[in-house]
Amino acid sequence: MTPERWSQIKEVFRLALGLPESEQSRFLESACSGDAELRAEVERLLAGNEEPTWQSPAAKLFTVAAELAPGDTIAHYRIEARLGEGGMGVVYKARDTRLGRSVALKFVKAQFSSRGQREARAVAALNHPNICTLHDVGSNYMVMELIEGPTLAERIAKGPIPLQEALEIARQIAEGLEAAHEMGIVHRDLKPANIKVTAEGRVKVLDFGLAKAGREEAGLASDSLTLSAPGMIMGTVGYMSPEQARGQKVDKRTDIWAFGVMLYEMVAGQRPFEGDAVPDTLAAIITREPDWTKIPAGLQRVLRLCLEKDPHRRLRDISGVALLLEATGGAEGPARTGRPSHKAWIAAVAVPTVIAAAALWAAWRAGKDVGSYPLTRLSVDLGPDALTGLNLTAAISPDGRRLVFPVRAPDGKQQLATRLLDQAQTTLLPGTDNGHDPFFSPDSQWLGFFADGKLQKTSVQGGAPVTLCDATFDLGASWGEGGTIIAALNVVSGLSRVPAAGGRPQPSTELGKGESTHRWPQILPGGQVILFTASPSINGMENANIEAMRLKSRVTKTLVVGGYFGRYLPSNGDAGYLVYLHQGVLFGVAFDPVRLELQGAPVPILEDVAASPIEGGAQFDSAAAPLGHGTLVYLVGKGAAQTQPVVWLDSSGKMQPLIGIPGRYSMPRFSPDGRRLALTMTSSNGTDIYVYELERQTMTRLTLGGRAQIPVWSPDGTHMVFQSSASGFEIEWIRSDGSGEPQQLLNGQNTIVPWAFSPDGRRLAYFEVNPGTVYDISTLPLDTSDPDHPKPGRPEPFLATPSDEMAPMFSPDGRWIAYRSNESGTNEIYVRPFPSGRGGKWQISTGGGLYGIWSGNGKELFYETADNRIMVVDYTVNGDSFVPGKPRLWSEKQIYFTGTSNLALAPDGKRFAVFPMPDATGPEKGTVHVTFLLNFLDELRRRIPTGQ
Repeated sequence: MTPERWSQIKEVFRLALGLPESEQSRFLESACSGDAELRAEVERLLAGNEEPTWQSPAAKLFTVAAELAPGDTIAHYRIEARLGEGGMGVVYKARDTRLGRSVALKFVKAQFSSRGQREARAVAALNHPNICTLHDVGSNYMVMELIEGPTLAERIAKGPIPLQEALEIARQIAEGLEAAHEMGIVHRDLKPANIKVTAEGRVKVLDFGLAKAGREEAGLASDSLTLSAPGMIMGTVGYMSPEQARGQKVDKRTDIWAFGVMLYEMVAGQRPFEGDAVPDTLAAIITREPDWTKIPAGLQRVLRLCLEKDPHRRLRDISGVALLLEATGGAEGPARTGRPSHKAWIAAVAVPTVIAAAALWAAWRAGKDVGSYPLTRLSVDLGPDALTGLNLTAAISPDGRRLVFPVRAPDGKQQLATRLLDQAQTTLLPGTDNGHDPFFSPDSQWLGFFADGKLQKTSVQGGAPVTLCDATFDLGASWGEGGTIIAALNVVSGLSRVPAAGGRPQPSTELGKGESTHRWPQILPGGQVILFTASPSINGMENANIEAMRLKSRVTKTLVVGGYFGRYLPSNGDAGYLVYLHQGVLFGVAFDPVRLELQGAPVPILEDVAASPIEGGAQFDSAAAPLGHGTLVYLVGKGAAQTQPVVWLDSSGKMQPLIGIPGRYSMPRFSPDGRRLALTMTSSNGTDIYVYELERQTMTRLTLGGRAQIPVWSPDGTHMVFQSSASGFEIEWIRSDGSGEPQQLLNGQNTIVPWAFSPDGRRLAYFEVNPGTVYDISTLPLDTSDPDHPKPGRPEPFLATPSDEMAPMFSPDGRWIAYRSNESGTNEIYVRPFPSGRGGKWQISTGGGLYGIWSGNGKELFYETADNRIMVVDYTVNGDSFVPGKPRLWSEKQIYFTGTSNLALAPDGKRFAVFPMPDATGPEKGTVHVTFLLNFLDELRRRIPTGQ
């Protein structure tokens, strides 16, 4: 057989192996193109095993022994080099030809079952700087972040690691483990070979939970196992916990044990439990104590807690390890050399009340500016009634004298409160019920905030608030020196300019090519330049850019590619610093606000700032005061994406779990039969469409590339359309079972958003951005006689007025369209006849509405209110007239707004899939703390010297 023929058979077999049996025949008919000999050979190999795996001779022949060579392709990954072979399989360096990036392609020794794929996708939701990112999962391979550098095993092989270096490596491993454990993911095979250390000193944990996903179906038994069935050994022998060695059930405490083994090995240069053979090692793990003489006394406490043989007495949470390591690092061994981490800047000062903080603050303010001061950290309790804000918990005034934060008022409602930092008293701001995301005027005398679908302002001295404009969506605002507020008032749009005295918002920025949203603005000193976050996705800001625009010329410049929530901190003269978030880390870089130029390379500053890479907000605020040394106030938390549960909600307000797989979801949509739920899931790589099967409880990824969102089912459930921003904006068509490739239906120069099909599937309603009228509604005719290759017709306008019209939904009989419009000055839900759009218009909502959803019974129309509750309106049809009833509250339960559509009605019309509101109060009173970093600008000058 010629090499060319051999390569052809390999490629066809490899692709067919990854398909369900029901799809293989159709695939072979296309792939073999009438070549009967080729098809017969591939079918013979496939028939050698009903579920082909690497254990079958055929699979071994074609996926292991047949070496992949540079230039070979798997799906859209082109092999560049072989990196190595280990216990799980072969690893190659490959090129992702779709996204233009290098990746690691790891083949595992078993075909993934649906359970294995489900677990791997759960791991893919992890987003942390100390965890290797899993990009994609194939039939028997994984696509991962390519990380250069040696493994920890290779580093240990050179001898014991110096104590301070070992502690820093251990700290980063612990932080990665903590992020995974918080999402319910246990590694189960933690060992030095699964840890990499880059040249920059960044530690990456590899293969999170993937050993289980890759081996569980194989039934292997060796010294490198991960099997979770009761009675089976799991893990690598030298790093097994006693419960693993006994074949008992394991949890996150097993990872803590393995962590302790690795730390011991790093410091001592040998494992704590070793034997001449596997049984001897297992016996040592269960019965013997390590040789503690090889470990410094100060570190023994940490390791004894990690290596406690009884899991009930072992340290239960890896965060406790991190705290102990920090204490150890400061108390023992030689002084750290080089640049310290943010946790070692100073000894943390815990201040139980703001009274103590205010006293220290007053001392600083009374002093003279005699140069650079050391960074001082204060942990401040905001009081027993304080609440954690969804986007911002504490705003500090520009003069550095006042805090504003949300509290639980005596009537139980959320309200804004203010406190001068040199006083102990907290004062409620009247009329700020449900207020959130406060921001100050430049003179520190006024406060802007969002509440009940409005942008408002109030005096910091008290008094009645003033409504400035409608603001159904809150994605940040900034108050400039010239009496202008720049705000993000819509999800899919540019920024708006609002007079500080109130008035109709006017466009300030326009979306650029490939941009879906502008948000989180900041007006720079002088009022001539604004910073903002620009993103191709409305959910997921890790791929966003930090941009600056001069208000007069409207010329925009990209400052940072791959970051969000940019904030300028002024320093000496015209110089200053730009800080922003990326992958859970707050970075800082010197910035010239006149030339709009960065100076030097970004430097990581903090890794514990609470933030949301989904919406792009961050929980910090700053002031140059006192005396130009600068203050940063922030909420400690995770900058990486946190999971968002999906639950059932009924009219009584009762919630029940719906999806148990962790992820950051938005845009839920039920299939017409109610058996599947499509969602947008966001990770550090962007957003993609996933489909959850309710009966099987499995999650399947439908799109790749991180640029897909807004799924819309076809009426028969066999296909779906979605918005793609991979190159400009497109509406694409795809089979809902994941087979086949997406097909473009419509391409737009500006943002286009698909929303609903007509009942017969022959029309797609969508809305788009138009220069003169902002948001307009159109429909796209479709010829679906060949459902896998629909033919789009010419788009037909449905509604185009000077107001914004969006979110069109067809009624069950196709005669009406419900949509949202701000023609009254407030976003409300309306109904018009289809297809003419003329002959009547009926307002459905009162007091604001976000999304209209028709019930399948032909009698009810639901909508979401501005404060995120669900209302329902009964209606009847009298000839050509639509007769709506009075809106009534369907459920009092408030749901969480994810930045776009956040609810889906089940086809039976009795339940919704929703996102529950996070618990804003914590487990007990007095648990909301914020952290002050005094002399923060001094610290930036030290760490970023080019900014001077």
